[in-house]
Amino acid sequence: MSKQRLALLIDTKRCIACNSCAVACKIENNLPDGNWWNRVMTVGGGHLDEPRGEYPNLEMYNVTLSCQHCENPACVKVCPVGATYKDPDTGVVRQDYDKCIGCRMCMSACPYTGVRSFNWEEPSYHLDFAVGDRDVPPHQKHVVEKCTFCWHRLAKGLQPACIEACSPRARIFGDLNDPESDVSKMLKDRDYFTLLPERDTEPNVYYLV
Repeated sequence: MSKQRLALLIDTKRCIACNSCAVACKIENNLPDGNWWNRVMTVGGGHLDEPRGEYPNLEMYNVTLSCQHCENPACVKVCPVGATYKDPDTGVVRQDYDKCIGCRMCMSACPYTGVRSFNWEEPSYHLDFAVGDRDVPPHQKHVVEKCTFCWHRLAKGLQPACIEACSPRARIFGDLNDPESDVSKMLKDRDYFTLLPERDTEPNVYYLV
């Protein structure tokens, strides 16, 4: 067991699908064109911000989707070179770009569609200069990428960029191994769900309802 169990709570009653978390992630991590580690989806109708049902009986809520940083990650089990691994101190599922051989086994094993991206070509950018934190590792051709919980910020005692960018305060981050943390207290007080619990990955992203 890791020393910490860092987890992300998303309050579906507060999320307004503003996409600030997705944009903050993209900028902070200097993501290449076309890469998004965090996406906002509407659970309701067939399109973003479209409810289901007939007025006045409408229903809709938002789900942000990224790496679930599972307690029992399928991706780690299948990586032949240890490029995908679970950090022993924080429980964060990390990627080592220098070790990655581009086999994409982690993408095949992960049940959460679209949380990883693969750089088929040399990463390209709209801007001719890097944005975000200088400690973000350079993106490389033929490697798999995903949310890191802003590992470079955690190393400095900071929270992930998406947490600070969330204006409605729908995202809560902390250590589940600490019973006094906000995440531990909120999971005791609120109903919640996780994605694909039947896959036994034990995700560390929880959706409050």
